[in-house]
Formats: sequence, structure tokens, C-alpha cells
Amino acid sequence: MIKIIDFQNIHTLTKLFELQRASYYVEAELIGFSDIPPLKESFEEFQQCGETFLGYFEEDELAGALSFTIEGEELTICRMVVHPNHFRKGIAQMLLYNLEENNQESTIIKVSTGKDNFPAKSLYSKNGYQFVRDLMVAPGVYISQFEKFI
Repeated sequence: MIKIIDFQNIHTLTKLFELQRASYYVEAELIGFSDIPPLKESFEEFQQCGETFLGYFEEDELAGALSFTIEGEELTICRMVVHPNHFRKGIAQMLLYNLEENNQESTIIKVSTGKDNFPAKSLYSKNGYQFVRDLMVAPGVYISQFEKFI
């Protein structure tokens, strides 16, 4: 089941924070860069991020989440996380589909991921996101930017 995460529910928010850490540790290994911003933020900073989160729940367990912001007709996916115990179950795909289905007033969706995060790049490409560019964010570290017009 996918639903918007209530940031007033500290128990769920704590689980989301832990899920994010577990997922981004894997990405850090994939791209060879441990200074990914979500891995450096405190719980208090996380609480104040201002993003909307969709959570994928398997029974009562939070297995994945996607966050986004909307500015005008532009939607930006800020975070896509799946707990390593739930990789390869299609959770990211379901979150992405839910996001697109429920935000059809947006005309463009933007997202970035580590240049060497091939599973994420594959997910976005197979869902119609077009590669825009690679951007250096630290010496020798690049993110790949994608966008989709809907």
C-alpha cells in the first residue's frame, strides 16, 4: 500500500529516517561517495526538509519511499529509497507510477541520481525519463539529471 507519510507521526518518521540511511548507504557504495547529503543530515534537519513523502508499506513495514516538491507545474523527485531487504521487488517502480498518476497537473518531472547508480538510471530511463546531463557535485563525483514531460 502506498500513502503519504504523516510527518507528525514520530514513529513512522523515525522508520523513514532509518530506511533512508540504509538505502543511501548502498548508493554511497555504488557511486564511491559517502558524502551524500541525506546521509549527513540530522533527524531534526530531516523533519524540516519540506518535502512530501509517499511511503510503500508491506503490511505495517515501511519498505520504500519517494519524496518530492512541486513548484508551479514542475515536480522534482528529491529522494527515492528502498530498504535493501526489499530490493528487486518493484517498489521503486510502484512509487514512481503512483507519483505520476496522482500529479498529472505537473507538466515536467525532474530527478537526479548518482552517475554510477545504474539501477536508478535504468528505472528512470525505462519510464520515459530523458537524460539531460551529468553534473559534477564534488571532485570526481557526478550526478545524472533526468526529466520527463507529461
